[in-house]
Amino acid sequence: MKKGFTLIELLIVVVIIGILAAVAIPKFSNTKQRASRSAGVADMRNLATAQEGFFADSNRYALIGDTGSGAGKMNFAPSNGNTALTLLGTSTGWSGRITIPGAQACGIFSGTAARPTGMPATNPDGVPVCW
Repeated sequence: MKKGFTLIELLIVVVIIGILAAVAIPKFSNTKQRASRSAGVADMRNLATAQEGFFADSNRYALIGDTGSGAGKMNFAPSNGNTALTLLGTSTGWSGRITIPGAQACGIFSGTAARPTGMPATNPDGVPVCW
């Protein structure tokens, strides 16, 4: 008697692997998007902390030109992969928005500042959100 697998047994294994791949691939494809959104929300929280620190020093909220390092600057930069920081600030409020991979955006606003472009109208003051 010969030892080995029959063609039917091999086909069954291939079908099972195909079914497992069909289930697993969609789950893993959303993982990168969720990670990007989490990084965007973390960036917005870090921006809020940096803005409040800048306000304590300058009695106003930072504008985009106030970012960077050194005296009189707000030390903030988006996470790797997140780009296009938009920052508006006054003495009574501020708003910020970044672009995350996948043509999505995250934003936050505080005080009397206008919401960042595209932010859902139902989002409360001081709560970061991605859309």
